[in-house]
Amino acid sequence: MEYHKTIYDGVITTYALFNEGRKEMHAYFTPTARLYATTQINSIREAVRKLAIATGLVPVFKRWLLSDPSNQRSLLPDTDECAVSVLGQSPLDGTKASLLVLFEEDANFTNCDGGLWEDSRGHIWVGDGYNVSTGDSLTMTVAYLERLASQLKLRGASLKDNCLRTWFFVRDIDNNYPGVVQGRNSVFAREGLTSDSHFIASTGIEGQCAEPKRLVAFNAFADTSVKPRQITYIYGKTHLNPTYEYGVAFERATAVDYADRRHVYISGTASIDNKGQIVAPGDIKAQAARMLENIGVLLAEGDCGWEDVAHMTVYLRDIADHTIISKMMEERFPGIPKVIVLAPVCRPGWLIETECMAIKKADYPEYAAY
Repeated sequence: MEYHKTIYDGVITTYALFNEGRKEMHAYFTPTARLYATTQINSIREAVRKLAIATGLVPVFKRWLLSDPSNQRSLLPDTDECAVSVLGQSPLDGTKASLLVLFEEDANFTNCDGGLWEDSRGHIWVGDGYNVSTGDSLTMTVAYLERLASQLKLRGASLKDNCLRTWFFVRDIDNNYPGVVQGRNSVFAREGLTSDSHFIASTGIEGQCAEPKRLVAFNAFADTSVKPRQITYIYGKTHLNPTYEYGVAFERATAVDYADRRHVYISGTASIDNKGQIVAPGDIKAQAARMLENIGVLLAEGDCGWEDVAHMTVYLRDIADHTIISKMMEERFPGIPKVIVLAPVCRPGWLIETECMAIKKADYPEYAAY
């Protein structure tokens, strides 16, 4: 992985470039100046445009992390060239906005179904336009997953075989996460996703939609071209327990092999042991250390290392822990594109959680190209 850092018009742009075969790039954009939200957002948009021109790559997914989405959502364009997610997860460096963008070479995504974007290779990104009727967290979770399952079936694919990554962003997670768990479990059971088969790499975390009544936002990535033999499920059993032991349905991590690369999707990972217990309750430094140890185990099981990580998103429950965690992350991973946001984890005792994605060169000529 090649790591780069530059500044475009007052926006720090850190990006990881996978430069083997068909290029792909993951980038975080963070303003340096604490200016008005309009100025910060417009500066970020201009930085994205300049990076795309400089690299010749095309955005395929964007996730805006905003300090006040109800007021700031209107500052974003009504239309975009790719799937977009807009969340209330305040960047803890004091800025009003940060942006994650995934880029690809020769991408040709089109908006097929109100927020579901698909390209000619069968890759599907689900962004915010993929709305369902409002309701409680259970009702919305079921509606999101059933709609995606239906769309995949129309394409000769399935939730079980072709959905590779999901995200559930939950308003007031301490109260509304149980509904997400129940809804996900029920749909997965109907679709054949069980502890005897497999689940899907996932993150369930606090995150506010721009619409105050919308309790859950949903994003996903699927690939209708991928076959089950290309997918490996990663457990980290020396350090983590199976998620179904405490009633939830997601994989700790998933590796997907293509002709020239391996993608490893690391789910939101916290300070947990292989009995399902919180490690170091109340100690942010010790929890962060165990969390990173757990992620390292998952990466290694996926035949990857930290040098293959394309981006990281760090979620903190308490804003007061930012200084400690920012220093730790920058010392250990100075090149990896990353951001630290305010977003409580699904279990109150967990003070920190991190998700990431890794990309590694591979050689599987029998598989489809990414």
